[in-house]
Amino acid sequence: MTSNGTASGNSDLFYNELEPFYEFGEFVELDAYAPLPDDWVVIISDVQGSTRAIEAGQYKKVNMVGAASITAVLNVCGDIEVPFVFGGDGGTLIVPGSLRDAASNALTGLRAMSQATFGLSLRVGAIPIADLRAQGTDVRVRKLELSPGNYLAMFTGGGVDLADSLLKNSPPGSPYLLEAQAGIGEPDLQGLSCRWEPLNPRNGRMMTIMVQATDSDPADESRLLDDVVHKISELLGHRLQESAPASPRSMKFRWPPRGLGLEARATAGEQSFLRSYFGVLVSSLIQYWCERFDRQAGSYNAPVYREELRSNTDFRKYDGSLRMVLDVSDSQAERIAQHLQREQDAGRLIHGIHLADSALMTCLVFNMQQSEHVHFIDGSNGGFAMAARGFKSALSTRAASRSRANIANAPSKTGGIIQGRLRNITGYQSTTSGIGTVKLHGNRASPPV
Repeated sequence: MTSNGTASGNSDLFYNELEPFYEFGEFVELDAYAPLPDDWVVIISDVQGSTRAIEAGQYKKVNMVGAASITAVLNVCGDIEVPFVFGGDGGTLIVPGSLRDAASNALTGLRAMSQATFGLSLRVGAIPIADLRAQGTDVRVRKLELSPGNYLAMFTGGGVDLADSLLKNSPPGSPYLLEAQAGIGEPDLQGLSCRWEPLNPRNGRMMTIMVQATDSDPADESRLLDDVVHKISELLGHRLQESAPASPRSMKFRWPPRGLGLEARATAGEQSFLRSYFGVLVSSLIQYWCERFDRQAGSYNAPVYREELRSNTDFRKYDGSLRMVLDVSDSQAERIAQHLQREQDAGRLIHGIHLADSALMTCLVFNMQQSEHVHFIDGSNGGFAMAARGFKSALSTRAASRSRANIANAPSKTGGIIQGRLRNITGYQSTTSGIGTVKLHGNRASPPV
């Protein structure tokens, strides 16, 4: 294996050839993360004013644009697998340098579409991995296999946080920001779907949790994260998987779907909205019939798909912060919140939480025959974006307690990680609610059914 982590030496195939791991709890093994190649590029988007839009009841629309930023780039990557981070109000992908222009054009096209179709302003940027390393951070990755062909990417090193901060805080004219260009059409968003009803909790509440260790030493951070996961499991009385929001009881499909118009607008492409709407209407009716009677139509097998879906959600993930959406009772939520607050008061972690009456699920369905689909879970009414408010407050308090001299005198790599985290204080919102990658075949994803 080369220094880029590939057997062939072709850095484009770095993530294709990266060995996966299979148990979520192993994400705490931080020394097992592989550095991404220097010539790869962070492609990133962020809905401006997303918090106001969420408070105005437009969270699903914001969520859809965030997922669209992932879909648009994946659909130009062909057979090259790339890791990505879904943030609800944006998305971050890391692509080979050879795909930089195609990915940038896809997001630039989405930027114009987002404003014209959804009334949402989208910031987009491209930041080389080499530049993030030059500023003292790193970008290292592992991939968790959910099922064959479906992965969640896990990140460490502080580089993803720094890229998010650079996008939000760079002045106009920055080389990292992608500006509007003439002649770029709408992106290909085939595969993007939002047909399922909000997931109602079995136990009473959907709890969105964000946790970040305060100690940047990998060994100490690993121990803290492991302790947090085990303690939350202990407070729940079972494995995290048993509190996953998507379950046979919570998954409901109605016709026509509430998200029908959003999906039709997003995936219309060059056809008219009415033609797209009719196509999605018919496709969703077939899906409803399959779900209602547990039947199969073409490549869509309702009972098989539901089982795969529950395996392929991102309700727990790690990108430098541990992020989870859990179905909990009020008493479980209270005990978890009390434990995290005690740990925060002791200076071991910072956290943010949000409680909601349901969770939302946005789907990327790329190849039904190959069972290639992943599903983003977030708490309703803002989820991670709202949890980030408490997270931001804790970050601000911690930043105020650390002297500038301590930061300046820290070793360059550790200091860069700390500075990357502190930069995120300004304008901090949700950075991740879903992380993953899927295999694609050819230059387009197959449409959902």
